[in-house]
Amino acid sequence: MNGFNFEYPYMLVLILAFIVCAKFCKERSRAIFFPHVNVLMKKNVQIFSWIDVLKWLGILSAVIALASPVITKSFSNTKKEGRDIVLIMDSSDSMRQRGFDPQDLWRNKFDVVKEVVGDFIQKRENDRIGMVTFADIAFIASPLTFEKKFLTDITRMQKMGVAGKRTAINDAIVQAYNLLSKSKAKSKIAILLTDGVDNMSKIPFEDVKNLIAKRDIKLYTIGIGDARDYNGAYLKALADAGHGEAYGARDASTLEKIYEEIDKLEATKIDDKKVVQHTYLYTYPLFIAILSLLLFIYFRNSRGI
Repeated sequence: MNGFNFEYPYMLVLILAFIVCAKFCKERSRAIFFPHVNVLMKKNVQIFSWIDVLKWLGILSAVIALASPVITKSFSNTKKEGRDIVLIMDSSDSMRQRGFDPQDLWRNKFDVVKEVVGDFIQKRENDRIGMVTFADIAFIASPLTFEKKFLTDITRMQKMGVAGKRTAINDAIVQAYNLLSKSKAKSKIAILLTDGVDNMSKIPFEDVKNLIAKRDIKLYTIGIGDARDYNGAYLKALADAGHGEAYGARDASTLEKIYEEIDKLEATKIDDKKVVQHTYLYTYPLFIAILSLLLFIYFRNSRGI
């Protein structure tokens, strides 16, 4: 909030005191006997009025300076610590299976996943997000970026069959970790989603597990569909090595809740500090008061008043 006010507003009451005194307190000065004094007083009316102006300008400025006028500006200094997140999406042939969404049995798993992932991307306002898609091979569909619209468009454009039909989970994890290895973010996260068992990777499971354990990257794993479709123990071992969590989603609503839970677990840290800035203005009326009163004394003495 910005505004102008007085630090000591009660000092302004002194103005009333000076006004009352000017009305009821009579000034006593030396009596001067001079012939035709009335004519002289008429000629000096303008001088007397300027002296009064200087007197009251000095008094008012001095009182205002005592009240200490100040301009207050307050603003929030918000520091947001975002995360770098890589989404690892399975696009193998098994993702064509329908019936995963009870609300629309004709939708296949891949279409449901793209919708849920798109919603997750929109919620992560302060994070950089990248994407790795895999089947027979794993490739980087999007580098780490803040551009949410670009990511959403990339997600919608994903097609099954482009990377093959089988499942190379280990290779996809390595791709994701290589992408995050260049990140300077304090918090780095990988989220793996699959509905199958690794049957195509060139990198052995133990090598991948050791890689995950050595890196400061948290790994979440999500198996979707029936529990027999994917290797739950394998996904849990990966999540444990990556200090994350392993989840299973039997339908679309469960998958949505899982992404919501991850979103809450990895909430962006916000350090919001309110800063108040004061600009004191008393020097200006104080300068005017001193100048006015000095001029008042000079003209008064020069006229012998």
